[in-house]
Amino acid sequence: MPEHLLSPGHTACAGCGQALAARLVIDTAGPNTIIVNNTGCLEVFTTAYPESAWEVPFIHSLFENAGAVASGVESALRQTGRLDQIRVIAQAGDGGTADIGLQALSGMWERGHDILSICYDNEAYMNTGIQRSGLTPTYTSTTTSPAGKASAGNPRPKKNVMEIALAHGIPYVASASAGFPMDLQKKVKKALAIRGPKYLHIHVPCPLGWRHEPADTYRVARLAVETGLFPMVEFEGGQQTGAYTLSAPKPVAEYLKLQGRFRHLFKPGAEAALQEIQAIADRNIARYGLVKPA
Repeated sequence: MPEHLLSPGHTACAGCGQALAARLVIDTAGPNTIIVNNTGCLEVFTTAYPESAWEVPFIHSLFENAGAVASGVESALRQTGRLDQIRVIAQAGDGGTADIGLQALSGMWERGHDILSICYDNEAYMNTGIQRSGLTPTYTSTTTSPAGKASAGNPRPKKNVMEIALAHGIPYVASASAGFPMDLQKKVKKALAIRGPKYLHIHVPCPLGWRHEPADTYRVARLAVETGLFPMVEFEGGQQTGAYTLSAPKPVAEYLKLQGRFRHLFKPGAEAALQEIQAIADRNIARYGLVKPA
């Protein structure tokens, strides 16, 4: 077996958080895995025809239907008696999960297919020009929500896909980050050991779209968690059973200032927007119990 099931030599950008997370996922899942992948960055930079960086069976579905294609794969494995030996993962970016692919994903969850669905959340449509998606944070500057004299960036809140997954009554829902590799791998193992539909939401920095230095990917990923802007939590049977807790949350400015997409928030007149983002982090901390007891 090769050292990694996502081989080097693909065309991801330097410092790509999605590439780091995807390798951790598939190396943890193992060789007896079938991947179904929506159109997006991960598909494009790993499967430029006629080559593939994947050392496992990989199916490129359309932007909107990895959930439907993975459902067919899982059903075939079930009918042929091989579902206990082969795991199925349906994966996509934020647009392919929260927006374009949500209908097929919802159907897959509702029908109860034994599939792990993964969102690699880099918070915009990076492959097609850094347009905002339903998972783009408030006040992010993108090509379709540019910051300027009349705008502070994206006016909409980040969609909570974990809550949507929980509303389907699926047995396991969790979030992870490329900045916490061991936690990510632990959650992949746990999810694949559970029968039925599972959802894992992974936060993955994008140096190109977030406009941070490639060498800062790991630091940026960890700061998103350490400020409370990206909570790392687990739900089993609809109840929260785990959370990555913080001794003392860091101010959101430490995270935002490293990224060009938030540069406008540090100009005179943007103080209210910056305070609003801090309030989002504070609400996450209170809602999920992210501060360690004294």
